Amino acid sequence: MTIYVGIDDTDMPDTPGTGRIARAVASRLSPNCTVTGITRHQLYVHPDIPYTSHNSCEVIHCEGGDRDEIFALTREILLDHQVKGSDPGIAVADTLSLGPSAVAFGIDAKRTILTQAQARTIAKYSDILLEGLGGTEGGVIGALAGIGLASTGNDGRFVQKDHLRDLHDIQDSAILLKGGVDLILTADGLSVTEGNIRFRKFPKPSLLRGKAVLFVQAVNGYYEEIIRD
Repeated sequence: MTIYVGIDDTDMPDTPGTGRIARAVASRLSPNCTVTGITRHQLYVHPDIPYTSHNSCEVIHCEGGDRDEIFALTREILLDHQVKGSDPGIAVADTLSLGPSAVAFGIDAKRTILTQAQARTIAKYSDILLEGLGGTEGGVIGALAGIGLASTGNDGRFVQKDHLRDLHDIQDSAILLKGGVDLILTADGLSVTEGNIRFRKFPKPSLLRGKAVLFVQAVNGYYEEIIRD
């Protein structure tokens, strides 16, 4: 069974971002469960919503392990990395706990302003572990939204999976397909299995139908990654 660990609002300007903290969490969780990836989920950007850079949250995907232990360890790590002025939140749930309410909350968080009260009510009646760890505790909104979105298998993009972060600049498609990408597609839906692909920093495939799908476009004899939120 998959356990989703959502974190949000863990950073401030000029401090390690939520993505880096998510990777630290994933590293610490590895002895307790199998971490299959980390996804980034874009939420609603609005002047009335406080955020550090892009208003995105991170979700660690785990297979196996004990939900309560995973929550406790993640909580400990976030408190160890707590930054003054941040408003961190954590949400942990397994596949069975993430029903329609959590999914709808995540979808709404991409297009409207939500409240902590809404998040806490959904968590209470859905058996989802949710806690604010400092500041205004506003991170509970993004943390819950993230796990709701990740559970659909159709939102966000991978920022860590298998060996993808070790691949840089231009790589042959065959290497990508062995390194963590499940499928390479053009915007028109054509499958790509041969040829070189250029990307920024490292490949960031989308989470689509539960798979890591890298979208590309043809450019001057090679393919170039298309980043999709």
